[in-house]
Amino acid sequence: MSPGPVAPPRPWGRPLGGTGLVPGPETPMETTTRLRPVPPRRPVRAAAAVTCVVLGLGLIGGAVTGSWLTGDSAAEPAARDTYTTARALWHSVPVDTLFPPTLQGDGAGPGGADRDWTRIAVAPDSGCAGTLDPLLLGTLRPVGCARVLRATYADATSTSVTTVGLVFTDAEPAAMAALNNRFRAERLTERADLMPLTFPVKGTVAAGFGSAQRASWTVSVLTEAPVVVYAVSGFADGRAVTAPQPAGRATAKGATSAPAQAGLGHEAKGIADRVERGLRATVGAGAVTP
Repeated sequence: MSPGPVAPPRPWGRPLGGTGLVPGPETPMETTTRLRPVPPRRPVRAAAAVTCVVLGLGLIGGAVTGSWLTGDSAAEPAARDTYTTARALWHSVPVDTLFPPTLQGDGAGPGGADRDWTRIAVAPDSGCAGTLDPLLLGTLRPVGCARVLRATYADATSTSVTTVGLVFTDAEPAAMAALNNRFRAERLTERADLMPLTFPVKGTVAAGFGSAQRASWTVSVLTEAPVVVYAVSGFADGRAVTAPQPAGRATAKGATSAPAQAGLGHEAKGIADRVERGLRATVGAGAVTP
C-alpha cells in the first residue's frame, strides 16, 4: 500500500492537530446525568422498597455478568441494550477517548520494559471495503462490518509504528460469541493472510508503513460489545518484512524472529490491549448511565 494524503477527520471525534508526533491539546469530556423525580413514600414502605431495589439490582447485575460468561439467555435483553450503546460509540464519543493522544505501556515491552506511544494521526471513519484486507473482511462477514476507525502510533524512539483499528459490527451477542469461538478454535489470529492493513501517514515516520512493512499483528473479537480490535506493527524506517509473525508468537519466551527481537509483537499487543481496555471502560460507563 502506498501512503496517501490524510483526509480531515469526520465529526465522530476531535481531530489531531497536525500530522507530527506532538498531539494537540486534549478536549475534556463533559457528561450529564438526567435526574428523575421520586414521589414521596411512607418511611417504612420506602425503606422496604430501597432494600428490594438494591437486592434486585445486585441480582440483575450478577445475571448479566453470568450470562456473558456462561451463555445464559435470561439476560440477553440487558446484553442487547449494552450492544446498542456500544454500537453507537464510533460517532458519539470524542476521538481522544477511543484513541488517546498518548498511551502508557508500563511493563508492555520485552522483558517487562516500559513503553510509551504517541498518536501520529487518526484516519477519517470509513467503510470496510478497502480498509480491511478482503479475506479478513470475508471472515468478519457473519457479524457484518458497519464502520472502521483507525489510528497510527509511534514508539518513544520513533523506531516502530503501529496501526490500531476498531471494527464496529452489526452483530448481536450470540454472533460475536460464535465468531470469537471460531477465531480461537481455528487459530485465525495466527494466519498471515488475515493480517490487518496499515494506515500510513504522509509526512511522518509512518509514511512508508505499507503492506510489505507489516511485521506483527493481533486481532481480538470482543463478546461484551460488537467490536473487533486489531493492531499491526512494523519498522519506522520502511524496511520490508519477509516473515511477519503474530504477536502471540513474537512475544513468546525464546522467540528469535526479527519481529520478536525488535519487540514488534509487544508493540502490536501493547497498543491493542490499551485501546481495548479503554473501549471496555467506555462501554461499561455508557451501559450504567441513566
